[in-house]
Amino acid sequence: MPHDELTIGRLAKRANVGIETIRYYQRRKLLPVPEFEGSFRHYSADMVDRIRFIKRAQDLGFTLDEVAELLSLQDGRNRRAIRKVATARLLDIKAKIADLARMEHALGHLVQECEAIGVARPCPIIAAFAGGELPAGQHRVG
Repeated sequence: MPHDELTIGRLAKRANVGIETIRYYQRRKLLPVPEFEGSFRHYSADMVDRIRFIKRAQDLGFTLDEVAELLSLQDGRNRRAIRKVATARLLDIKAKIADLARMEHALGHLVQECEAIGVARPCPIIAAFAGGELPAGQHRVG
């Protein structure tokens, strides 16, 4: 085995992923499946960087389909297409942040209301989850 080639176990260890992750990425066509050499498949050392690319993109919220598109654009020449994929992900992240802010506000209001009314009336948190009304100006997310 040449010095710059790795077995799947060594590739997984260097890339800090499990062997099943590598196999999954292969099924998703994110990583090539090398031919057998003897009784093992041997992976080039640059697959470590490719796996790290995939993991970093996932950490930023990209789906594996989006990662595949980014990998196809990895030479960096088609910046318009790269920006399109990244901008779509950024808009999705911003929408999620807005949803989380609405949820934070609604739940915060319910917690304050629960503290304020004491034990004389039912807890507004339980009532809201059981189908009651959310605080004024709030709506269910999702």
